[in-house]
Amino acid sequence: MRRNRVDVVTMGCSKNLVDSELLMRQLVANGYTVAHDPESLTGEIAVINTCGFIGDAKEESINMILDFAEAKKRNRLKKLYVMGCLSERYRKELTEEIPEVDRFYGKFDWQGLIADLGKSYREELEFDRILTTPSHYAYVKISEGCDRTCAYCSIPLITGKYHSRPMEEIEAEVVSLESQGVKEFQLIAQDLTYYGLDRYREMRLPELVERLSDIKGVEWIRLHYAYPARFPVDLLRVMRERENVCKYLDIALQHISDRMLKKMRRNITREQTVELIQRFREEVPGIHLRTTMMVGHPGETEEDFLELLDFVRTTRFERLGTFPYSHEEGTYCDRNYLDDVPPEVKQDRVERLMALQEDISFAVNEAKVGQTLRVMVDREEPDFYIGRTEFDSPEVDGEVLIEKETCLEVGSFSEVKVYSALPFDLMARVVE
Repeated sequence: MRRNRVDVVTMGCSKNLVDSELLMRQLVANGYTVAHDPESLTGEIAVINTCGFIGDAKEESINMILDFAEAKKRNRLKKLYVMGCLSERYRKELTEEIPEVDRFYGKFDWQGLIADLGKSYREELEFDRILTTPSHYAYVKISEGCDRTCAYCSIPLITGKYHSRPMEEIEAEVVSLESQGVKEFQLIAQDLTYYGLDRYREMRLPELVERLSDIKGVEWIRLHYAYPARFPVDLLRVMRERENVCKYLDIALQHISDRMLKKMRRNITREQTVELIQRFREEVPGIHLRTTMMVGHPGETEEDFLELLDFVRTTRFERLGTFPYSHEEGTYCDRNYLDDVPPEVKQDRVERLMALQEDISFAVNEAKVGQTLRVMVDREEPDFYIGRTEFDSPEVDGEVLIEKETCLEVGSFSEVKVYSALPFDLMARVVE
């Protein structure tokens, strides 16, 4: 156990990761050394940044807290703090159930942790972060909260109303990160497409992306977590015209059956969804779409699921993930529906959908064999350099395995020629 050392553990999404990075900067400014996601305990203080989105994520966060609580019982840890989405929602219950935790903080009051350590929160470092990602890319959170009313989702209960950050503040953060060597920027939010409506009375995501793409040194901008209803279509022009805006869009559709979309309260129809996807592909040739589908929502029949399967089969999303419905207390579903799809049926549908997507992904990758692509080199491994194309987001998408015939610099771009395809990855050689 090392004095003045803090272990920070991040659970869940990249939005949580940004909060951890902000906290770590404040800790370092106050004289602590920090370790992020260490394999074992290294310090006398631990902070767990929790996820509370769905059942599996909540269980994982609780198990992590219990593991650290046990370490504290055995005197391997002096102080244990918990922050994030889970403790935002269940602070009272967690405080009663796990007394080993010195204090629980929510999603937005973690700054109090600094004061509880007897230190001062440094206002001038409010947006400074210690990056936990490789130094050449970073996540940039452009808003907090969500104003959507999806039937199944607990996130608005946790994060509150939508709150856009000022454009100038986001620009200043990107300029600062670029000066530190960051070349690739993942724009993230619970709902990117709503950006600006609360602050500027209109959707301003296209303008924001355009302004960020004008910043010198910004090589790639990638967009995560768009919402299909009322999509700001001028964004497609920006994506088409700006070379440093990746032809990639992460847009969660959740389902395609009109009956299910209505039960989910998604405010969009099958016909509108199909038209939107067609517009994406017409206006931005070569765009790669990542989407997420939910199976097992209350009331989903086998016919609804077969309609979803057929939609995925014909639409051929370049990237797709799926997850089973989780009944979350306090949501519209919790108040109005029974969780009536058995767990084994949910899992069967997940497996059938992902088996279909694996075939589609393999075909998409096979079409790239023989192509020359620009890749970002993420890391070096014993047998390959590992890179990504503009169509691949870190952690969630495939990678490019590059033969080590030429010495490459991690964090640099390289032109490679694809010579083989795997279901989710590509094999390539450097173009001499």
